[in-house]
Formats: sequence, C-alpha cells, structure tokens
Amino acid sequence: MDNSGKEKEAMQLMAEADKKVKASGSFLGGMFGGNHKVEDACEIYARAANMFKMAKNWSEAINCLNQAIDIYTDMGRFTIAAKHHITIAEIYESELVDIEKAIAHYEQAADYYKGEESNSSANKCLLKVGHYSAQLEQYQKAIEIYEQVAMSTMDNPLLKYNAKEYFFKASLCHFIVDELNAKLAIEKYEEMFPAFSDSRELKLLKKLLEAHEEQNSEAFTEAVKEFDSVSRLDQWLTTMLLRIKKTIQGDAGDLK
Repeated sequence: MDNSGKEKEAMQLMAEADKKVKASGSFLGGMFGGNHKVEDACEIYARAANMFKMAKNWSEAINCLNQAIDIYTDMGRFTIAAKHHITIAEIYESELVDIEKAIAHYEQAADYYKGEESNSSANKCLLKVGHYSAQLEQYQKAIEIYEQVAMSTMDNPLLKYNAKEYFFKASLCHFIVDELNAKLAIEKYEEMFPAFSDSRELKLLKKLLEAHEEQNSEAFTEAVKEFDSVSRLDQWLTTMLLRIKKTIQGDAGDLK
C-alpha cells in the first residue's frame, strides 16, 4: 500500500472513531455501553495514528493520538495516556525535530506516570527531559532532573549503579555554568552517595576541575582521552565536555 492508500485508510479509521465518540455522547449511546464505545474509539484513533505515521503524515498522527489522550485522561487511564504522550514526543524528537515540544510531551508523560506511581517509567521520561534541556542550555532544569532521578535510584539495589551516571551528568551541567558550583555540587554528591567517590566519573571530574583552574587545555584533553579509552563518550557527554573546555582561555574548541 502506498502512502496515499495508507492515508486514506487512516482517514477512514479516524472518521469511524469520531462516529463512536459522538454515539457514546448521545442519550441512547450512554444507556447502551457508552464507555465501551469510547474505549473502542481510542483504539481506533491509535490505529489511525499508526497508519498516518506509516504515511509520514506526522501532524495527523499527533492529532489522532491527542484525541485518544483526551479521552483516556477523562476516564482516568493515565498510564495509556502517558504512552501516547511518549509516542508524540518521539515524533517531535526524530521526525519533526522540535525538541521543545518533545520535552513538553515527555514531561507530561512523566507527570502521569508519577501519579500512577510508575516511578521507573517516569524516570525514563525525565532523563529524556534532562538530556534535551542540557542540550538547549537549560542547565538548571537539567541539574534538578538528574539530581532527582539519581536520588530516586541510589537506594534501589538494582538501579543504584546508574545513580553515579546521573550525578556525573548533573556535575557537568554545574561545571558549564560555574566552576565553584561544580566543586560544591560534587562534594554534596559524594556525601549523599559514597559510591560516587570511587567512580571513574568522579576521578575525571576532579582532573577536569584541576585543568580548568590552571587554564590548561592539554591536561583537560588528556583526562578526557584517558576516560574515553575505557568508557566511550557518547554525543551528549562530548558536547558538554566541549562546552566546558571552551571556557578555558585560548582554547581551540575541540577534544583532539
């Protein structure tokens, strides 16, 4: 089926869902399984959204998902509404490249998951918000999120090793804003989470702080290379480290 065929099928599904919503709102519809009709409509909206996605009609896919979200939230079914918010966020993230809107939908999903006490699902969404907020230079927001997620994972035996990564990311955001802030934050994180003290991430941070104090670009780059040779730096970490390095006077602005 080509894109126009998929789009046509999606439009038919959307019309069918609209019809069920209208029928559920009528007096007779309300007497004869109105709720059931509305649930059916939500499922059909989701199918229509998938067809629109296949046809690469992103705005209509988002429209269908929003229709389903409105109904699910009215019914108090926040977990499934959160899942649809994530799907919308992913469309904004990957297809429409509107990061502000992706952040808004990840935040909404996180709120719904928190309300349902699905904390690990909420944290996954919050980490996306933290990741993109830092990229957009909204460092304070990113710091708050990374600290919040680190604190909620550090007491969990299965997740506590992830906490050092989140404290590391919060420290880098602090470092970009202000070197002294970073030092104070790192001391606080060590007190809160002693396992952070023995981490490679903390050793790197201390070397970077020393190099930055001395305004020594070469020492900064050497410390980053040494860390990277054991744990590969991803794009986000590379971006943040470059932003810190650029604050060293006379720096060329690379990590080579």
